[in-house]
Amino acid sequence: EVQLGESGGGLVQPGGSLRLSCVASGFSFSTYAMSWVRQAPGKGLEWVSGIDDAGSLLNYADSVKGRFTISKDNAKNTLYLHVNSLKPEDTAVYYCVKSLDTYFHAGYDYWGQGTQVTVSS
Repeated sequence: EVQLGESGGGLVQPGGSLRLSCVASGFSFSTYAMSWVRQAPGKGLEWVSGIDDAGSLLNYADSVKGRFTISKDNAKNTLYLHVNSLKPEDTAVYYCVKSLDTYFHAGYDYWGQGTQVTVSS
């Protein structure tokens, strides 16, 4: 059974930082691309960042480029998202998402339960 478990969210002041983690199990983590997708209150889903199976190809939404960093530790079956210089508009539930194959825009088949990030003073 595929499982994705996010953690690391919380309440942070504008300009602050967090490290989101996603521990994966039930599939060969090193052979799939992964992504982070978020949903702000009252809004639709927004793709935030993706990483290929090997962790060598990264991409980011324009809204987070230069502030967020995605990484993948295949030895620990863990996906990370370092979020820096947080803004109130980054407030959202952040989901860890498994891709269908090695490329992060190939489509998604499993989602985690999400972790809440709230940016407020």
